[in-house]
Amino acid sequence: MKAAVLKAPHQIEVLEWENSGLKPDEVRIQVKGCGICGTDQHIYHGNPGSAAVTPPIVLGHELAGVVTECGEHVQQLQIGDRVSIDPNIYCGGCRYCRNGQSHLCDHLQAVGVTRDGGMGEYCVAPAANCYLLPDSLSFAEGAMVEPLGCVLHGFKKVDIRPIHTVLLIGGGFIGQLFLQLVKRQGAARIVVSEPAAEKHAALLALGADEVVQPTALVVEQLRDEFDVVIECVGRKDSMELAIEAAHKGGQVLLFGVANPATQIQVSPFAIFSKELRILGSFINPHTHEEAIALIAQQLVKVEPLISHRFSLEEVPQMMGDYAKMNVTKAVIVY
Repeated sequence: MKAAVLKAPHQIEVLEWENSGLKPDEVRIQVKGCGICGTDQHIYHGNPGSAAVTPPIVLGHELAGVVTECGEHVQQLQIGDRVSIDPNIYCGGCRYCRNGQSHLCDHLQAVGVTRDGGMGEYCVAPAANCYLLPDSLSFAEGAMVEPLGCVLHGFKKVDIRPIHTVLLIGGGFIGQLFLQLVKRQGAARIVVSEPAAEKHAALLALGADEVVQPTALVVEQLRDEFDVVIECVGRKDSMELAIEAAHKGGQVLLFGVANPATQIQVSPFAIFSKELRILGSFINPHTHEEAIALIAQQLVKVEPLISHRFSLEEVPQMMGDYAKMNVTKAVIVY
């Protein structure tokens, strides 16, 4: 098969690549859509994903396609099924798997991270990680199930009530998913901080009450203002703002993926005196089915958020130029 293979940091090539063998509990999928995640960019630049990455490998953990072959023990799927893939594979035996925190598994494996993923014409995945897609969903939407599942996991960590004010820091794809969920929850007021002025109209259309650019003056005005703050960027300044923007009793969700070397300055006294709850969120445990339902019922719209579509052959150039392309969300289509 053809695949875009990560050979080393900053080096991806489209090659003829041997498709993995099939274990009894696995299926082979003809990939029809594969999202480009910020984590793929982190890996491309030499950082870890949800687990350590060892090149050469085919990236792509947001994917959907059609089952073309089933292992001998697979009963719940058949050839021709349209599926979306939850990429995360848990060992089932470590202390976290046995205590309801499987996503923190000590031996986490992931399609597109520790084993070949969706940036190839075919992909092998455990049947248990495949979720049937309704015919009403496109394969591009099927590829977006995984990021929505991650957002759902984070969203469920915060308590948002109709009296609450909410600040979303970052109005890109992840911020736009959070915005739709927060709007459905009925928050009293939703403010989005987003530097790119060209995104403001879309954010207002999705339900924001106000969209601001994070100038020094605006940042000062945001301090101590919000019941809930959700950070979707992963930058030092935006994470520090998230904590400073929460008022007494506030909740702060640090969702954006930071560079592992990033350090932030936090006032322990502010955490103590404001009794803040500061939360993290890692991957998407058991949210895939709910994410499919939200998209299928059009309660969360994902297709309009896709700004770029690429062919497999365009992947090497795209991964190198990604930071300059003003991408909201990109999908490889086959």
